Amino acid sequence: MDVSLSIILFCCAAFFIAGIIDSIAGGGGLITVPSLLLCGVPAHFALGTGKLASCLGTLSAVFSFARNRYLVNRILPLGFLSAAIGSVAGSWCALQIDSALMGKIMVLMLPVGLVLMLASGGIKLTSGELPQKLLWLKVCSLGALIGAYDGFFGPGAGSFFLIGLHVLLKMDLVRASANSKIFNLASNFGAVCTFGSAGTVLYTLAIPCAIASILGNQVGARLAMRVGVRIVRTMLFFVLSLLLATLVYRFFLSGAAL
Repeated sequence: MDVSLSIILFCCAAFFIAGIIDSIAGGGGLITVPSLLLCGVPAHFALGTGKLASCLGTLSAVFSFARNRYLVNRILPLGFLSAAIGSVAGSWCALQIDSALMGKIMVLMLPVGLVLMLASGGIKLTSGELPQKLLWLKVCSLGALIGAYDGFFGPGAGSFFLIGLHVLLKMDLVRASANSKIFNLASNFGAVCTFGSAGTVLYTLAIPCAIASILGNQVGARLAMRVGVRIVRTMLFFVLSLLLATLVYRFFLSGAAL
């Protein structure tokens, strides 16, 4: 499809806002996916393009955490590999579904992702020692399962990785957040490889959106200490509600198929 300047500007604004939200409260994908669909980007291209932009944005966050030594190196190779494999499987499944039908599935899954993301915010986090029993199985299961979800759809996957690392590996909030970026980077990378090989990545749109996402994450990091997470989650709820109303009309009421 042809990517106009207006589409690039709109999507860059969406990815910038999503980057701010993602760095503070998580769930930025709940903004980027419907924004791409609203611009008329076909479902498979929306997934592939969004994954490339997210992959580059996540990579910048990984460098920041690595410099501050928050990464747990002993779990990362298995975590990266399992998340990448799971994501390849999930994105391959997404490609087997007709684009118009996949668009409708994505619209219907958005409220589910929002509910799960908001519910995860109510979980009380406590930390402990890294468990040794079945460590490899826990890491691989976490990476593969959430990686598959991320490859197939994606929004909220970063929050799910974070909660999984806390619950299964007893990491504190900061360390879980840091290491979840590695899992998320792997799942984004696996999806980019799959969608890229299928030719469903709009590079002319993905690159500027990636830059906007990186800038948004940097702004969000500075705002994190000033803005409450609950306020950001409430803002995310209202923004997504507006986007969903528009998408439901476009996919189910107007007879249009993207």
